[in-house]
Amino acid sequence: MSKKIIAFLLVAMMLVSAALLASCGKGGNTNANETESLLPAPTLEKFTVKDDFKIGVICLHDENSTYDNNFIRAIRNVQKALGLSDEQVLVKTNIPESSACKDAAVEFAKGGCKIVFADSFGHEEHMIAAAKEYPDVQFCHATGTRAHTEGLSNYHNAFASIYEGRYLAGIAAGMKLNEMIEAKKITAEQAVMGYVGAFTYAEVISGLTSFYLGAKSVCPSVTMKVRYTGSWYDPATEKEAATALIQTDKCVLISQHADSLGAPTACEDAGVPNISYNGSTIEAGENTFIISSAINWEPYFHYIIKQVTEGKAIDTDWTGNIATGSIVLSGLNKKAAAEGTKEAIDKAIAEFKAGTLHVFNTANFTVGGSKLDSYMADVHYDTAFEKDTEAVKDGYFHESEYRSAPYFDVRIDGIEFINEKY
Repeated sequence: MSKKIIAFLLVAMMLVSAALLASCGKGGNTNANETESLLPAPTLEKFTVKDDFKIGVICLHDENSTYDNNFIRAIRNVQKALGLSDEQVLVKTNIPESSACKDAAVEFAKGGCKIVFADSFGHEEHMIAAAKEYPDVQFCHATGTRAHTEGLSNYHNAFASIYEGRYLAGIAAGMKLNEMIEAKKITAEQAVMGYVGAFTYAEVISGLTSFYLGAKSVCPSVTMKVRYTGSWYDPATEKEAATALIQTDKCVLISQHADSLGAPTACEDAGVPNISYNGSTIEAGENTFIISSAINWEPYFHYIIKQVTEGKAIDTDWTGNIATGSIVLSGLNKKAAAEGTKEAIDKAIAEFKAGTLHVFNTANFTVGGSKLDSYMADVHYDTAFEKDTEAVKDGYFHESEYRSAPYFDVRIDGIEFINEKY
């Protein structure tokens, strides 16, 4: 391949990466309907990385998955910010949650990677196995739960307080419902949201509950129905679930914790408002997409590279938040969003930064008709999944404080789970 062709491809990759990032919070606009991001990602500090440094990134799917693309976009932007070459930043896509993950991790370690990162929950046991075999390589894993109990100095978990981002996106949903009620398109009792969830994991329940509570904070009559798909990425099943929520369950607004454009497409087809996840989906819903929340993984990639470069330890459990720039919102689609949405979200952001707003404030929800005064959460890994840590104190459930991955799995009143077989 000629040098000119290589140069052209590199420029093309940079332009695509920049465009994708703009859709998820760098302040750029991807559509004339969108405004500047409400929670932009921070500017990354530059530092010198040695020429022999390498990082390997393992992804469950590829760029077609909004979830995996969020990680790919982040590492490529950190690569650009630090001036790293393609030989220093290696990405493997479509690596299943099986021994194939360990094989990929071992290949990276043998190939000279100082850091190996994997992005999916089911990758964890295979990453741990690789970490035990290569103690001089740092293994980092998103959404995992076992780093603080494994006792390995080279194995680490990371996540972020995405429940705060979900809450903010929920406010946008609640504002839209209020607009529909005021316009007499629906009654207050018909303010029913639908939610497409992948699995019944705490991560999904934490996210859908925080989304609901955000909506409820501005639209008190809201209720929500949830349908699970049993897959992180299944466009047909996700579209089918969203369609059932709209047609059968009479939901008038849809959100999701699933990784394809299935649900946003169903919403656009039906003319139903949609709140997405992991980046703007306006390309699938020009008329119905409102906003998206996402974890920005740039600060974490930047952090682990800097720690290794400076010979410092990586946190066993790292939790990003609004202050670290780890929670971002896409641009608000003015074509679909209700008037006053930006102001309502800005107010909540200020309260989060001041420490006066807690998503899981027990004064704002009930369980079985009663206030939640105590809850033992499953924080420490064991094969029996025993509840081991009191998570409620000072009037709220302390999510992601005792480990980075979510452990809120409470079924609160106002949310109906239609199918929990997954």
